[in-house]
Amino acid sequence: MDNDRILDPEIEDIIEQNMEKSLRPQNLDEYIGQNKVKENMKIYIESAKKRGEPLDHCLFYGPPGLGKTTLSNIIANEMRF
Repeated sequence: MDNDRILDPEIEDIIEQNMEKSLRPQNLDEYIGQNKVKENMKIYIESAKKRGEPLDHCLFYGPPGLGKTTLSNIIANEMRF
């Protein structure tokens, strides 16, 4: 195994990219933790869907590893009609 690869966080090929994507939760029911955030997001998403409008702006902030990217991908998946 190449020691440089261990230190390189970049995804090198499409197979690795697909594997990483398959491990992330795809909807709010699969998302573990942050129950208050999940409850609020469910309400926001359902309201926007019932109005037939896009979701208002959301701002996620914080250090790496909190699930900001995962949550934004979940919102995109949930908003698909």
